Amino acid sequence: MDNPTTEPPVTAVLGAQTDDAGTSFSLWAPRASRVELVLVDEQLDQQNYDLEQYPDGIWRRHLPDVGGGQRYGYRVHGEWAPQLGQRFNPAKLLLDPYAKAITGGVDYSGPITDHTPESNFRPDPTDSFGFVPLSVVVADSPAPAPLADPKPLDELVVYETHVRGFTKQHPEVPEHLRGSYAGLAYPSVVEYLVELGVNAVELLPVHHFVSEPFVIGRGLVNYWGYNTLGFFAPHAHYSSSGTTGEQVGEFKNMVSALHEAGIAVILDVVYNHTGEGGHEGPTLCLRGIDHGEYYRLTEDRRNDYDVTGCGNAVDTAKPGVLRLVLDSLRYWVTEMGVDGFRFDLATTLIRDGAHHVAQNHAFKQAIAEDPVLAGKVMIAEPWDLGPYGYQVGRWGAGWTEWNDRFRGFTRDFWRGAVGGVQELATRLSGSSDIFDHDGRPVTASLNFVTAHDGFTMRDLVTYDLKHNEANAERNRDGADDNRSWNHGYEGETDDPVIVAARQRAARNLMATLLLSAGVPMITAGDELGRTQGGNNNAYCQDSPISWLNWNTRQEWPEQEEFTRRLLRLRAEHPLLRPAGWRRHGKVTDQNGRSLGRSPIAWFNETGWEMTNDHWHDPGRRTLGMYLSDAEEGLLIWFHAGTEPIEVELPGAPWGLAYEVLTHSGVAGELPEGPIDPGASLTLPPATVAVLSAKVRTAAH
Repeated sequence: MDNPTTEPPVTAVLGAQTDDAGTSFSLWAPRASRVELVLVDEQLDQQNYDLEQYPDGIWRRHLPDVGGGQRYGYRVHGEWAPQLGQRFNPAKLLLDPYAKAITGGVDYSGPITDHTPESNFRPDPTDSFGFVPLSVVVADSPAPAPLADPKPLDELVVYETHVRGFTKQHPEVPEHLRGSYAGLAYPSVVEYLVELGVNAVELLPVHHFVSEPFVIGRGLVNYWGYNTLGFFAPHAHYSSSGTTGEQVGEFKNMVSALHEAGIAVILDVVYNHTGEGGHEGPTLCLRGIDHGEYYRLTEDRRNDYDVTGCGNAVDTAKPGVLRLVLDSLRYWVTEMGVDGFRFDLATTLIRDGAHHVAQNHAFKQAIAEDPVLAGKVMIAEPWDLGPYGYQVGRWGAGWTEWNDRFRGFTRDFWRGAVGGVQELATRLSGSSDIFDHDGRPVTASLNFVTAHDGFTMRDLVTYDLKHNEANAERNRDGADDNRSWNHGYEGETDDPVIVAARQRAARNLMATLLLSAGVPMITAGDELGRTQGGNNNAYCQDSPISWLNWNTRQEWPEQEEFTRRLLRLRAEHPLLRPAGWRRHGKVTDQNGRSLGRSPIAWFNETGWEMTNDHWHDPGRRTLGMYLSDAEEGLLIWFHAGTEPIEVELPGAPWGLAYEVLTHSGVAGELPEGPIDPGASLTLPPATVAVLSAKVRTAAH
């Protein structure tokens, strides 16, 4: 049968819901002919119960005396008609899409595909029980306490990290807690984040995920987690307390610990595809419930339409699927206490029924209108791999976007691969060429230099080439265009001149990131000199290659201290974190009288504002960025030249006196104490210097 689909009503509660008498089970499967609930006991014996079908496409049953910790799955019956997008096969035990906990793994050697080895389109009658994970009933528990003082976007500093890798080698975390939710919540870990100065952690995927067979076949695992299997379940492998529901409580405790410290929790979420892969892959959940309803299919309905590069694409153009994603988001906010989301390959989520990109998609409209989700941090990775998938700058109100233009230019500027400073000014001031339209704020830009994928900041200044041999793909995986610079030697060296140059370059990269308008994102460990040995695609490395080595803070101590100083400056000076776009206008006192200076201005080395000729000089490697309001001024010099340069400090009304607050050089390179306006300041090669400017606060 190929009946029109039914959207589950908004009021319907799906999944396993406990009450005083037992548990209610509900599954949306509008094209199924029969649904069996399978309860699994401690002896791995199965008890099957038929669910009752309702007109809304939902199958329901309440079972008394069933509570938290109960393992279960579904067998969904229906027509085997791949040409209609129907691959019903009750021999395959399926996860509940709304499961709040998942236990067990996937045994790829077992009969876990819905089809025979000989044909992708012939059903396999072999039972998959014992080779697939199970859903777990989770009893209700209190949600974490919310943040007492949620920060607006202009104050947010995002710290991208991995639950397991961040503490797997942490010397102060008890060994049995390392690499877990409890490890990330450990007091000394939370204290480190607070002292560093970040106020939001963005966790690489914590939705329950699985490793791909081609990765397991190489003796490796999916480490990053971009292969989701459960949109409601925290990843069981990160739990130190158990996997039959205990992971839920441990995750909540982690959120509470971070919230108590004033740190927001943002989840990197993967709704664009699932770990089932293409139709030739395993049948574990959505495919067996209704292949054609949950996934995008080609015109012949037999094959998956893939815009993710992962074998399938979840079809949010279908109301029931959109409901699944929105319910998941609301659950993580209301029950698990999270404060926002970063959407992996977000463009996939806004494709319409014809697979075309639609910025007015119901997904975005629903988030904007939902009282639970509206106002939460929403970060888009604004691309996918399909036609017109690159959507940077187009996501509109309420969205912050990964700004890959910032990443690319910042790397190029400091390695000397671009001429002039015109684009530097654009990136420093929030990338107005991309985001300043339709009333969008400067915080629409999420600025980053590194992320989980690609080189670490240390490797960015240490390697010209990727070194991914440990991935067992003959170094063919990972990007070849890294915009990196090894400073004359490939790999680590004891040469003090090269080491000093690399550390200075890393400090310049960090300074550019944290002194720019927009929302900055630091990749965990970049402040410690973390290295992956030149591996720029460590997605499969659950090993010391990926885990933070806390000993590198002794190797690169200046990097950590410099990052802390920059973050303190950003917190103390609102000039460094504007909420809106700065225009070249007038700064006024409380009476509205001009103070003679602008909120933003750009200076050349002579102490005068940049002219058109200066802006179009391809050989220019020096730029002064001046920021001010009615109370203070800041003058920040960016000098990427290979030789020292003398810069003259602008006089009144720009500054009555100056003082160096911090710089990316070494001790003693720049003067301490007040500096007169009009005086010359020698900037060493490759230096960022932040100066305070004493300014007039009242018009005379």
